[in-house]
Amino acid sequence: MSLRHPLRSLLPLALALGAVPALAQPPAPPAQATPPAAPVQAPPAASQSAPAADDADDADAQDDGQAAPPAQAQAPGKRSAKAGKDDSDSKVPIDEIRRYVAVYNAVKQAYVEPVDDAKLMHSAIRGLLFDLDPHSVYFDKADAENFDEQSRGNYDGIGVELLRQPDGTLRVISPIDDTPAARAGIKAGDLITAIDGKPFKVDEGDSSGPLRGAPGSKVVLTIVREGRDKPFDVTVARETIRVASVKSRMLEPGYGYLRVSAFQADTAADFETQLRKLKEQSGGKLRGLVLDLRSNPGGLLTSAVQIADDLLERGKIVSTRGRIAISDAEFSATPGDLLDGAPLMVLVDAGSASASEVLAGALRDNGRGRVIGSRTFGKGSVQTVLPLDNGDSVKLTTARYYTPSGKSIQALGIVPDVTLRAPKDDKSDRPSYTEAALPGHLHGDEEGQPGSNAGEVLDGDGPIASALAELKTPGATKAAQSAKKPAPAAKR
Repeated sequence: MSLRHPLRSLLPLALALGAVPALAQPPAPPAQATPPAAPVQAPPAASQSAPAADDADDADAQDDGQAAPPAQAQAPGKRSAKAGKDDSDSKVPIDEIRRYVAVYNAVKQAYVEPVDDAKLMHSAIRGLLFDLDPHSVYFDKADAENFDEQSRGNYDGIGVELLRQPDGTLRVISPIDDTPAARAGIKAGDLITAIDGKPFKVDEGDSSGPLRGAPGSKVVLTIVREGRDKPFDVTVARETIRVASVKSRMLEPGYGYLRVSAFQADTAADFETQLRKLKEQSGGKLRGLVLDLRSNPGGLLTSAVQIADDLLERGKIVSTRGRIAISDAEFSATPGDLLDGAPLMVLVDAGSASASEVLAGALRDNGRGRVIGSRTFGKGSVQTVLPLDNGDSVKLTTARYYTPSGKSIQALGIVPDVTLRAPKDDKSDRPSYTEAALPGHLHGDEEGQPGSNAGEVLDGDGPIASALAELKTPGATKAAQSAKKPAPAAKR
C-alpha cells in the first residue's frame, strides 16, 4: 500500500523551495486499495528514493458525516468543478505577498538586532502551518529523522507520544509501554511546560527535540497535571527505545489477549505471529480474543489496515477524503480471518487515537467485534509528510478518514458499545481530554455530541477482566455494574 500523495507535486510551487526529494515507503499490506493513488499515514524514511507518505499520528487518529463517493465514482462534471476550484485556490495572492515583503523588509531594516535571512524565512514557513490545526507542523532535519526513527520503533529518548500545544508546551497523548516515561509515572493528559528548566517558546516549531539524547543521560520534565495544585518535576533517564508494539498472553484456556501499543512498520507482522502463538497454545483455535488498544496513540495507518484485514473476511476497512479528488481512497479487506470467526472484544480508552480508532471502527462497523472501554480521543485526520530539498519536512493535514459506515470520528471519538469507568480514587489525576479540546482542531460534523465516559484513561488489569467477562457472556459488564450500585433508600 505504498501510495504516492498528489500534494508532493504541488509543494515546490506552494513553497517556492525547489524540487522535493522522495522517500522510501513501508511494505504494502495485502488489503485492497481503491483508487491506487491516495494518502496513507506513514512518516518519512531515511532513504530518499520513493514518494512522500502520510502519517497517522496522527496516527496518526486517528469529524462525522456521510462520506462522499470515491473519486472514480464521481461524475466528470463534479470532478472538473473540484479541479477548477483547486486551480483558483492555487493562484498566488499578490497583495498578501506584497504585505509579507513589507513586513520582512521592516524586520530586516529596523529590528533592534540583525536577523539572518535564513532564520526569518524559516520562521515564516513555520508560521504558514502554525494556525492550521494541532497536527500540521514543520520538522527540522533532525526532528524529521527522529520522527522516522520513532515510527520504526527504535530511537534514543524517553518513550512518549506528544502533541505540541499552541503555546509551545507538550501534551502527553500516552507514554509507551515499558519505557522510561512510563516507569517514571508520566501519564496520558500530562502537560510538559519545561525541559531541564527551560520553558517553551510559542514559535519554536517541534519542541520535543530536547527529549532525545544519548542513552543514560537524564532530562528533567516540568509537569502540570490536573488534580495537582502545582507543577512538579520528574527526572527521566533516556535510553534506546526498542518498542515491542505487540504483546500477548492467555487469559484463560481458550481465551487470548493481544496488546497493540502503537502501529509501527513491523506491527502487523508481529500481530500475526503473536496470534498464531495464542492459537497454538489453545490447541489450534481460540474461543475468543481481547484486543487491547488502550492508550495506543496511532502510527502507521498501513499497519492498522493490515491487522483489520487479518480479522475480516470482507468489507470496507477505512476511506479517506481530502480537497483533491485523487486523495480519496477506500481500503477493503481480502478473504481470510486469522481468528476463524472467534468472538472479539476491542478495549479502548481516551488515549486510543488515530490508527487505533481506524482499527476499532473497522471491526465494529463490520460486525466483527464489539468495543469496550471509554470514548476514544477523536483524531480523524490524515497527515502527509512532505520532504523539502534541505532535509526538513512538512507534516500537513491533507484528508479526513471515515469508518466503513461512512462516519468520521473527528473531534467526537468512538463511543464504546460497553462503557467502563475508571475507579473513583483514580479520577483526581485523570484529565478529561480529547481532540475536541485541542485549540485549532478541525471541526467535526457531530462535534459536541454527548458520549458516555468521554476522555477517561483506563489503566490496570481491571478493564481486561471486564472485557473477558463480556467476551464470554455479553451483558455481564452491565450486570456487574448494576450489582455494585447501592440499593435505593426505602421511603419512610
